[in-house]
Amino acid sequence: MLLADALGVEAFKRRVKIYATDVDDDALAQAREAKYSPDKLKEVSAERLERYFLPNGNGFVFRTELRRCVIFGRNDLHQDPPISRVDLLFARNTLMYFSPEVQERIVVNFHFALNRGGVLVVGKAESLPSRSTLFDPVDLKRRVFVRNATAEPGFRIRRATTLPDLVPDDSGLLELNEAAFEHAPVEQFVVDEGNRVIAVNQSARALFGLKLKDVGRPLQDLEVSYRPLDLRSLIDEARKERRQTSAKQISWHTPKGAERSLDVQVSPLLGSGDRLVGVGVSFVDVTLHRALEEQLERARRELQRAYEELQSTVEELETTNEELQSTNEELETINDELRDRTDETVRANTFLTSVLASMQQVVVVVDRELKVLAWNKQATELWGLRDDEVEGAHLLNLDIGLPVGELRDPVRKVLSGTEADAVVLDGHDRLGHRLQYTVEFAPLEGRVVDDDVPGAMLLLSSQRTG
Repeated sequence: MLLADALGVEAFKRRVKIYATDVDDDALAQAREAKYSPDKLKEVSAERLERYFLPNGNGFVFRTELRRCVIFGRNDLHQDPPISRVDLLFARNTLMYFSPEVQERIVVNFHFALNRGGVLVVGKAESLPSRSTLFDPVDLKRRVFVRNATAEPGFRIRRATTLPDLVPDDSGLLELNEAAFEHAPVEQFVVDEGNRVIAVNQSARALFGLKLKDVGRPLQDLEVSYRPLDLRSLIDEARKERRQTSAKQISWHTPKGAERSLDVQVSPLLGSGDRLVGVGVSFVDVTLHRALEEQLERARRELQRAYEELQSTVEELETTNEELQSTNEELETINDELRDRTDETVRANTFLTSVLASMQQVVVVVDRELKVLAWNKQATELWGLRDDEVEGAHLLNLDIGLPVGELRDPVRKVLSGTEADAVVLDGHDRLGHRLQYTVEFAPLEGRVVDDDVPGAMLLLSSQRTG
């Protein structure tokens, strides 16, 4: 509420992300509900109560749009990797519950979690370990400290957004390492000693439909643990043998239905003192490589068959050569016949064009897909479209002043071998004159299948109506 007051609600929703952690799952569940009884809010001003809360039964609930800026999650300060890139970290009355040794490790984690210039606030009854130089006091009375960017932690820590057991380094090496992991072209993720997923790069999230919220979840709760293969057995083997294990050419269908072939590699990750700190899992898409191998194998088999057939082919070629001479003679005869038929076709087309041109009615010929095959001069004069402009166009897509949609059913009847009655339609010509059309239908000769016909003729006559 204080941040929203200072920044404004809209800027708060846009700029602020609050991570609230605890080791108690019940406490987290209660916090997520964000419900409060009136006595818990008695110190909240009426103005803030109205601005940030809504009535809920006998109490109040925090407004949902602001609640979304708070992310709740379980985190063991001693065992779990810290959240990184934090600007302000509150750990009030927390360190007092740990031994000095554990406190030192937690303070190192805090140092690593905070950005340069980040602020740490602890409880009034707490103090940082006396030997720690990782933080400088800002307000010692209120236990406010600022991160010392020049200090070096005394031991290694893990982080959830990159590979485990890296040494913190303010020079940017950790950020560079994280970016390299995140944008690697190979799908990768990392699990810790407890088989929790602590890092998933962009390629793996895209391929397996994983989300950033899956970081921190047990591997067995995720589909990728058993599909495309049983990863847990490979991970157990890699841990036990402390050596890389792999599985080759695993077939898998992506959520979008694409078929992939993957090589899976599981590698133990060793930290200081040869300590096993986690396991890295990589997926290499070998779909193209496998396809090329299969093509190469097919090509080899085909080449072998071709070589065996070559000798017999040579013998056949000799025979074929003799047959070709005879065939050439036949082709010359066929070519002469084709020339004659071509001439006949040209004459027939010329005759058809003349017939269509001499008809006083508008004539349109369509094929079985209702695409225009022929269009006479009267159609051009009536609608202003030349035959070469409409040939191949769909009849029902033409904008010619005629409600062509009304022609669909009668034309379909004719194409199916059924007679269709003439229809009378209102329309206009290319000049906008209102006309009444009478359209008659006739099939083209020559059946295709059963009662189907290869096309239909539309004969149109018109008269002015206005």
